[in-house]
Amino acid sequence: MAKTSVKARQRKREKMVVQFAAKREELKKAGNWSALDDLPKNSSRVRLKNRCAMTGRPKGFVRYFGISRIALRDMALNGKIPGLKKASW
Repeated sequence: MAKTSVKARQRKREKMVVQFAAKREELKKAGNWSALDDLPKNSSRVRLKNRCAMTGRPKGFVRYFGISRIALRDMALNGKIPGLKKASW
């Protein structure tokens, strides 16, 4: 499980990206790179990292579900994801 501070930092970045998205796009189209440099660095979409919504784990992220492989397996085995079960052949 990721530290609470790491998860909070990620949420802060996500809010900042949404807040400055239109302004960043506008400055990019105008080619005003100096004004783009003056914006906060965390407002860039590149600074975001895919993290598990439940645990905050950065690795083993499954995009379709938005959680890590470990959380996905745990939920699937407990029957919390409809239609998903562990494969066995």
